[in-house]
Amino acid sequence: MESIELLADRCLLPGFTGTEPPDWVRRRAAAGIGGFCLFARNIVSPEQVEHLCSTLHAESPGLVIAIDEEGGDVTRLEASTGSSYPGNLALGVAGDAGLTRAVARSIGMDLARAGIDMNLAPVADVNSNPLNPIVGVRSFGSNASAAAEQTAAWVEGLQSAGVGACVKHFPGHGDTSVDSHLALPVVGEDPPAAALLPFRAAIAAGARAVMSGHVVVRSVDAAPATISAAVMTRMLRSELGFAGLAVTDGLEMQAITRELAIAEAAVRAIAAGCDLVCVGGGLADEATAISLRDALAAAVHAGSLSEERLVEAASHVSSFAAWRSRQPRQSEIPDREVGLVAARRALRIDGHVRVDDDALVIQLDPEPSIAAGYIPWGVSEPLAHRGVRLSTVILRDARAAVERHLAEAAGRTVVLTVRDLHRHPWQLAIADSVLSRRPDTVLVEMGLPACRPQAALSYVATSGAARVCAIAAAEAMRP
Repeated sequence: MESIELLADRCLLPGFTGTEPPDWVRRRAAAGIGGFCLFARNIVSPEQVEHLCSTLHAESPGLVIAIDEEGGDVTRLEASTGSSYPGNLALGVAGDAGLTRAVARSIGMDLARAGIDMNLAPVADVNSNPLNPIVGVRSFGSNASAAAEQTAAWVEGLQSAGVGACVKHFPGHGDTSVDSHLALPVVGEDPPAAALLPFRAAIAAGARAVMSGHVVVRSVDAAPATISAAVMTRMLRSELGFAGLAVTDGLEMQAITRELAIAEAAVRAIAAGCDLVCVGGGLADEATAISLRDALAAAVHAGSLSEERLVEAASHVSSFAAWRSRQPRQSEIPDREVGLVAARRALRIDGHVRVDDDALVIQLDPEPSIAAGYIPWGVSEPLAHRGVRLSTVILRDARAAVERHLAEAAGRTVVLTVRDLHRHPWQLAIADSVLSRRPDTVLVEMGLPACRPQAALSYVATSGAARVCAIAAAEAMRP
């Protein structure tokens, strides 16, 4: 029997800083820690991340290396350029499960070649609340049945490349209006029957892991799902029949730590039925990992966490690692073209959107979500690559003197690029001002296309801000 401390260590998935593993990371890997989660800060190039992963696996072949590589707006491998693959909403709009499967397989090939074991994707949340600040284009859409079909296809595609899918955010983060990075959301749909459909489909498709959501479902429990046995054990295990690895969302998120110390939250998450504690988006140091290990071990010694539950959690981590080790080494080249094919299929165009030789691009740049971080976006670069002489103005609030920019654009095409116009009153104010002065403006929505102003006669919806979505839009505007 392994010591309690070793079992506790096996249940941890911390992060770290740097593009090479620090000494503490190598030591903890060799000692049997569950794994590490990579972020954009850990990645420079495909060759570098492959070296990083091989270095870590050399310390412990059973280590689980995880990453958030959703495609679309959330990418770590391509954080410096934008993703080669559209995100979930674009795939949902395209509505072709086979295409979704192919996109996810190509993402899986990228990850497998890098040496990554688990992808913290896909998002299975049904985006039933358009004001949701954290899900939006990361969801396959607002129709639960369609989202279920797409989720299953994405899981199948990813895992066909030998990388484990971790479906999130159970039991559904779609019907909320609060970002769980900042506060604790309460699910509006109660009970969440429709929200569970994509998770059921993912489990039926063989998803190896499920990530908890820091959300409250009042009809089930007053506690957040991550620390609720009613959600993570009764609902996920007993009702849905999931037997794989249960991973927490980032435990330092304010939805949890506003009320609980992170060490106590880790104990309660494991006790509730989670197996692997994810931390490191913000707290990426050895002291955090040690404190969580020690808290889990102390809870067992004190009797507030059963040793049996800790053993079970650690065994789920080891079972996932064993599954990954059995996957054949992939030699297939990822199909990057399929991402652009999908982005083109997702485009929705109305009116005259042709851009002339000279153009002004006005890009309204909202604060990025914590989940995505800042990723380059917009149509300026792909339009320039298609021969348009352009100038770009990036605005971040309604105080900008847009009239001056429009006056300087006389005789030129105006392209107004927005993200989630419906959620940002300052964007709406600028859009109204631009469209009233230049009704021939081409409005490009690169977020959730939930609000098209009546005056927008020329409209392009990409359903995501991935680099390929911008390329597809540029192709349509400049054939």
